[in-house]
Amino acid sequence: MNSKKIIVAMSGGVDSSVVASLLKDSGHDVLGVFLKFWQDKCSIDSENKCCSSDSLKRAKKVAKILDIPFYVYDCSQEFKKNVVDYFIKEYSQGKTPNPCVVCNKKIKFGFLFDKMKAIGANYLATGHYIIKKESRIKNPCLIGRSPRRRQELRYKLFRARDSKKDQTYFLYNLNQEKLSKLLFPLGDYKKSKVRQLAKKFKLPVAKTRESQDVCFLPREGLEIFLKKYIKNIVPGLIFNTEGKKVGMHQGLPFYTIGQRKGIKIGGGKPYYVVEKNIEANKLVVTQDLKDERLLTTKFEVFDINWLSTGALKFPQNVYCQVRYRQKVIKAKIAKYDKSKKTCLVELEDFQRAVTSGQSAVFYKGEELLGGGIIK
Repeated sequence: MNSKKIIVAMSGGVDSSVVASLLKDSGHDVLGVFLKFWQDKCSIDSENKCCSSDSLKRAKKVAKILDIPFYVYDCSQEFKKNVVDYFIKEYSQGKTPNPCVVCNKKIKFGFLFDKMKAIGANYLATGHYIIKKESRIKNPCLIGRSPRRRQELRYKLFRARDSKKDQTYFLYNLNQEKLSKLLFPLGDYKKSKVRQLAKKFKLPVAKTRESQDVCFLPREGLEIFLKKYIKNIVPGLIFNTEGKKVGMHQGLPFYTIGQRKGIKIGGGKPYYVVEKNIEANKLVVTQDLKDERLLTTKFEVFDINWLSTGALKFPQNVYCQVRYRQKVIKAKIAKYDKSKKTCLVELEDFQRAVTSGQSAVFYKGEELLGGGIIK
C-alpha cells in the first residue's frame, strides 16, 4: 500500500497503540482519534471503562511518542441514544441485548467512519482482531469491458489468527462500502506478539489490562443500573416447570434465559431460567439441564446483514454462533426473506439457552458471512 492518510481509533490500550505504531512505521500519515462515550453521572463510579481519564492519558502519551496528531471527539450523545437507550429498552422488554454489536455498528464504524470521510482520510484502522481479504468476482453487468474490468472487487472478513481474541462476532453489520475503507492490522497476530511489539516500539501500554465488562455499566453492576433507568420494575413469583411456586424474583429484566447465578432459591441442585412471562410477571425455572425449554433447534433471526449481498443462495448450510466466545454449530438457513431481512435457522443439534436479543452470526468455514438478532 502506498502512503495513505489513516485515522486510528485509539483507546489507550495495547492493541490500538500497536496499530498506530505499525502504520506509522510503514510510512503512512497517521492521525490518532480518541472517542469520549456516555458516562453514568448518577453512579458512584461514573467513568466509562472504554474512555476513562487514564485511557485518555495513555492514548495522548502514545500519540506524542509516535509524533502523530491526536484528536478527541465527544460522541456521548450519539452513544447514549444508539447504545445505552437501546440497551435499556431491550432489557425492559425482557430481552438480553449485546451493546458491543450496536456500538461497533453505530459508533466505531458509524460516527467514526463519518469523521474519517469528513477530514479526508483514506482509511480507518482499528485494533480489532479480524482478517480482511480481497477477492474478485465476475459481474455480468460489466459485459463488454476487459476481462479484469468485468470483475468486481469484493471484501471478505475471516476469523483472526488468535482464536481467543477473534472479534468477527461483533462486526457482522459491516458492508462493502465500509470494508473498502477499513484496516485491521492485528488479524494475523497473536496477542502475545502484540504485547512484544508494544515493548519494541517502547510504548507505555504493553502490560495494560483489558476489560471484558460492558463499558458503561457502573461498579455497582447491571441490577443497580437497570433499577435507575427502567421504571416500574416489579418483583414477582418464581415457578418451576411443574407449576409449583419456588421463590420470588426481583424483576424480570434482571434475568436471562439459561441463567443460573443470582436466582436465589436455596437448597439442593441449582436452578436455571427457562422462561420469562412478561404479561404475568412470572419467572419459570428448572433444575434439569436437559429440559426441553432450555434446548432449541429452530429460531428466527431479524435485522440480518450480509457482508456481500447476492453472494448466497438459500437454503444455505452455515456454521452459526449464538453467543460471543461460544463454539460454532452446524446449521441451515432454511428460509430467508430478503425484503424483511429475516430468516429461519435450523440447528443440526440442540443448543442450550438461545436468547432473544443476542446476535446469531453465520460463517462459512473461517469466513464471516453476516448475522442478525435472535427474535
